[in-house]
Amino acid sequence: MPATKIQNEQEVMRWFEEGRTYQWVVEEYRRKYGIETVPSLWGDFRRRRGLQRRTIRNDELIPWLLKDEHRWLFPIQMLRAEARRRSGKHLRDDERDKLDAWLKRLARANAVLHYDPDTEEGRFYVPRREGIDTDVIRVPERKTTTRPAAD
Repeated sequence: MPATKIQNEQEVMRWFEEGRTYQWVVEEYRRKYGIETVPSLWGDFRRRRGLQRRTIRNDELIPWLLKDEHRWLFPIQMLRAEARRRSGKHLRDDERDKLDAWLKRLARANAVLHYDPDTEEGRFYVPRREGIDTDVIRVPERKTTTRPAAD
C-alpha cells in the first residue's frame, strides 16, 4: 500500500468540521508540511471516511445541465446557497444576506428563474406560472442534469 500524504487525520477532520475548503487544505499542507496535494485527494479522504459530502446537489433547484460558461452566474450561485440552506448547512453572513435579498426580489416581482442553455445569457427572470412554478425556478419540461441529488 502506498504511503499516505496525510500527516494527521484528526487535524484534517477538524478542518472539515470547521468548514475549511479543499483548496484551503491544499495550501495549508503546502505551507505547514511542504507537501503538494490536490483537492480531489481531500474529497476522496472525506468519502472514504464516510463523511457527508461538501456539495449539496438539489436537482429540484438546479434541474438543468449547465453549460460551463453559465455555472457561476449569480442566480445559479444563489440556487446553490438555497440548496445548502434547505439542507441545514451553515451559510456565511454575506452569503445569507445576498440570498435573502435575491429571494425578496423574486417574490416582489412574482418571478422565477428560467434557464436556457442555448442563449448567451443563460438565465432569465420570468413571471411565475400560478400553480406550476411553486418554487424559485421555472419548472422545466424535464430535468437535464447529469448530476442528480442522490449519491
